Amino acid sequence: MTDFGAAWANVDKWKPKTLAALLDGKPGERDAALVKHLCGIRFDWCKTHLDAPAITAFCALANDSGLDAARRAMFDGEIVNVTEGRAVEHTAQRGEGAAMSVALASAFHERMRALIEAIDAGAFGEIRHLLHIGIGGSALGPELLIDALARDAGRYDVAVVSNVDGAALAEVFERFDPDKTLIAVASKTFTTTETLMNAQSVLEWMGDAGVEDPMGRVIALTAKPDKAIEWGVDETRILPFSTSVGGRYSIWSSIGFPAALALGWDGFAELLEGAATMDRHFRLVPWEQNIPVLAAFVDLIYAQNMRCVTRAVFAYDERLRLLPSYLQQLEMESNGKRVRSDGSVLDRPSAPVTWGGVGTDAQHAVFQLLHQGTHLIPVEFLAVIEPGHDLDPAHHNALLGNCIAQGAALMAGRCNPDDRPREYPGNRPSTTLLLDQLDPRTLGALIAFYEHRTFANAVMLGINAFDQFGVELGKEMANAVEGDGGVEFDSATMALLKAALGQER
Repeated sequence: MTDFGAAWANVDKWKPKTLAALLDGKPGERDAALVKHLCGIRFDWCKTHLDAPAITAFCALANDSGLDAARRAMFDGEIVNVTEGRAVEHTAQRGEGAAMSVALASAFHERMRALIEAIDAGAFGEIRHLLHIGIGGSALGPELLIDALARDAGRYDVAVVSNVDGAALAEVFERFDPDKTLIAVASKTFTTTETLMNAQSVLEWMGDAGVEDPMGRVIALTAKPDKAIEWGVDETRILPFSTSVGGRYSIWSSIGFPAALALGWDGFAELLEGAATMDRHFRLVPWEQNIPVLAAFVDLIYAQNMRCVTRAVFAYDERLRLLPSYLQQLEMESNGKRVRSDGSVLDRPSAPVTWGGVGTDAQHAVFQLLHQGTHLIPVEFLAVIEPGHDLDPAHHNALLGNCIAQGAALMAGRCNPDDRPREYPGNRPSTTLLLDQLDPRTLGALIAFYEHRTFANAVMLGINAFDQFGVELGKEMANAVEGDGGVEFDSATMALLKAALGQER
C-alpha cells in the first residue's frame, strides 16, 4: 500500500479560516504568496482558503508522496503509467523530455509541417475545408484550439465531429463542398468504432458527390500507422505520434494537425512554446512557488478537507467556451479512480466532478446555487483583458466587471436576518485566472498548467492519472450490443434494447 499517511494526517488536521479573516490580515503578504504570473497569465488564489499553514502541510505531502521523483520520471521518459507499463511523454512533444523522445517528436512535427505546406501549395487541389473526425482526446483538444484561436485566421474552414449520431455529420455535409474537403481521421489505435464509422460515412458522402478518389483525401493521425494502412490510407498521408502520448494529452502531437492547419505552422509552434514554458516552470520551481502545484493544493483543500464533490469553471470569454468540456475529460478521466497505483483501495475522495459554462450566460442559469445553495462549490473564473472583437468597449468592460464582481459576491455574501431569502452566506471560494490576451502561446501555457495540476493531484492521492479502464469497460459493453459477444446483459437491459431497436412487440 502507498504509505504517506502521516503527511495526510497533518493535512487533515488543518482547519480553514474564513475568507474575510484571511483577507483582513496583511493583503500584501497574501498577494505575494497567492498571486503568480507566467506567460501573460495572472493566477490568483487570494479568494481561496489556502493559507501559510496549509501550504506547509501540503508541501510536506508533496515531498512524502514522491511528487519530485514522479515529476522527474515523467520528464525523463520512465514508466509512469504503471498499470499499462508506459512512459508518459506529452511534454516531449513540446521539447521537454528525454532526448530521444524529443527528437522523435520533432521529426513527427516536421512531417506534419511538410504536409501542411503541401496542402497550402495545392498538392490536394483547391482545399477550403477540413473535416476532422475523432472522439474524446482526439476531438476535444483540437476543437478547443480551433474555436479559441482560429476564428479569424482565414486559412481553412475546419469542423470537428466526434458524435456517432449521424446528425453531427449531416450538419457539416450541409455547409461543406465535398470537392474541396480533406478528411482527418484521428485515432490513437485506429480501431475506435465511432471514429471509423463516421469516417466511412464521410467517404460515402464524397463518393456520392462524385469525388473521384475519396480515400486519397484522408489523412490519418495515429500511433498505429500499420492499422491506418490496413484501413486503406496511403503511408504518405499518415501522421504518426508516439504510443507514450495519451489521448487526452495528445493535442501537442499529430492530433493537433487540424489546429496547425487552421492557424498556420507558426501559430502551432507558439502553442508548443507556451506549453514548454509552463513545463519548465513546473519542473524547476519549488512547491510553494509552483503554479500547477499551488493549484493542486487548492483542489485538495476543497475535495479532501472541505468535502466538495464538484468544481465549477466559468470562462468569461466566448473563445474559451469549450474549455470546461475539455477539462471535464482531462480531470475526471485522469483522476476519477477508486484505487491507488499499487492496487490498494483509495480511502478518501478522488477527483471532484468538473463542470462549468460561459459567463455571463451562466450567471442567469446556475449562479443561484453557487450563491445560496446548500452545496459548497469552489469556482474558477477565467477572463481575458484584451477583447476578441472590435465592438464597443462597453461589452468587454461589462464582461470583466461581471466576472470580478461574482468572485467578490461569493466571498463577501450579505447578512440580512430580516429577509432570509435575500441573505447570502458568503465565504464561498473562487480562483481567478486573468489572461493578458488569448493567443497560441498563452493558451498553450494554460492547457499545460491544467495538465500538470491534474498530475500533481494524482501523485499526492497515490493514483495513476494516465489509465482509463472505466472507459474501456463502456466500450466493451457497447461492442457487445453490436453483436461482438462476450457479454450477457441482464433482463432489464435486454428489454430496453429491444424497445430502442424496434424489436419490442
